[in-house]
Amino acid sequence: MEAAEALAASAAALVASLRAEGSIGSGEADPLRQLADDFLDGLAQTGRIDAQVAAVRVHLAAEYAGAAEALLEPAVSPEDHKGQEMAVIAEVACAMTVSEPAAANLLVEARELTKALPLTMSALQAGTISWQHARIMVDETSGLGPEGAQALEARFLDPEVANRARGCLAGEMVAGRFRARARTWRERHHPVSIEKRHAKCVGDRRVLFSPDRDGMAWFSAYLPGDTASGIWERSTAAARAMQGPDEPRTLTQLRADNVARWLLGGSRPLPGNGGGEHVSAGAGIVAGGPGIVPAALPAVDGAGPGGPGVDVPSPRAQVLITVPVMALLGATEEPAMLDGYGPIPPSMARQLIADGAASFHRVLIDPRDGAPLEIGRTSYPVTKAQRQWLRLRDGKCPFPGCNNQSLDNEADHILAWAKGGTTGISNLGQPCRRHHRLRHTTAWKPTGATKDKPPGWMSPAGRSYQSEHPDWEPPHWPGMAIPDANGQGSSASAVEPPD
Repeated sequence: MEAAEALAASAAALVASLRAEGSIGSGEADPLRQLADDFLDGLAQTGRIDAQVAAVRVHLAAEYAGAAEALLEPAVSPEDHKGQEMAVIAEVACAMTVSEPAAANLLVEARELTKALPLTMSALQAGTISWQHARIMVDETSGLGPEGAQALEARFLDPEVANRARGCLAGEMVAGRFRARARTWRERHHPVSIEKRHAKCVGDRRVLFSPDRDGMAWFSAYLPGDTASGIWERSTAAARAMQGPDEPRTLTQLRADNVARWLLGGSRPLPGNGGGEHVSAGAGIVAGGPGIVPAALPAVDGAGPGGPGVDVPSPRAQVLITVPVMALLGATEEPAMLDGYGPIPPSMARQLIADGAASFHRVLIDPRDGAPLEIGRTSYPVTKAQRQWLRLRDGKCPFPGCNNQSLDNEADHILAWAKGGTTGISNLGQPCRRHHRLRHTTAWKPTGATKDKPPGWMSPAGRSYQSEHPDWEPPHWPGMAIPDANGQGSSASAVEPPD
């Protein structure tokens, strides 16, 4: 702490000295900029050190587990074996001052990293991925088998592999975004089809309630992906419609209030309005089996189902479903992609399309490489078709690490229209509101995009950062040759996503 305070004082003194001498802004080499760059480099280095320390911890845990097992007498019964495992876990927990579940997880992760995931362990030791990335790799390779685990590792960690992930390697993405990419790959390549796994898991759907501090509680639901996505998009669209200069509540608060009102029904006061306004709303989810979508949700603060005293209609959410054509026809069991959620069973996609759900738009992908086609335009306004294409190309806000899904984002010209920019896909991005504002109010700037690659970003410090790319893959053609761009047949293994 004293060292940090001394460094901050030195930096402040340097700034004052440079301002007094007029060096700042003189066009000469800027010592303050160099100092700031050194701080950024130091922060990046601490991340690498944290990863290397985690690698040492993994190595020690794995070696201790092996030594402890060698010291034990052979177990004579399953109960005896279980007791020996508990003893090892308890020893690690006490030595590290952590809970026994945390110690058990560490031992499992250490075993997988040292025995089954060599690329991940090497990357952790080199500091090119974080401990969070390594844990995600262990989690997402579970159940894939040795060959599947090695393939997932290679896709995200081996720059020389033929079918590596598009865009960033694992260590160049924040951990949460890496999990989304790894999970998508896992769903596509799992040895058990997504249809069978979904049919098994749908029986576990449930609602959870957990009391919290200060008179609050958490209420959550484990639901089929299309149902949960529909509820989320609908509540977001309804909240957006209610925002305005006279609405004091945030988007997050409005979303929570709407969902609570839809579920509870009846008349109740709206938080944030002094308790003086009441809105009546009925239950809004149509009864049915697994895979249903929320239909006939009440209009929120709008005429009709919302009840008396309402005046703002709620727009419909617009959700994209990307479906391999053979899966749509029922010839394969490849996952479809639900915008904002990820892979879903093709039967779920077919049901959404067959039911004519107005909130869902079908997008058939190119059967040769898994990518849609560009839509261009020369006038200033961005068309609805272009906005839908941007959602397909980017998947989310293109700012590194941002999770804001594409439904809520804004089309933006990379090179301004007034400066000669066109309204073609290659000159458009779709940042979320936060990062759209960052682009126009700070020195952060987007860099060039293409028809199938979102824009990167340049920071005020002059550092370039890649955007995450949607990880397309060619769809599966069962027992058929895949035509290439010239109409010639080729094998499935020879077709790769476009760069």
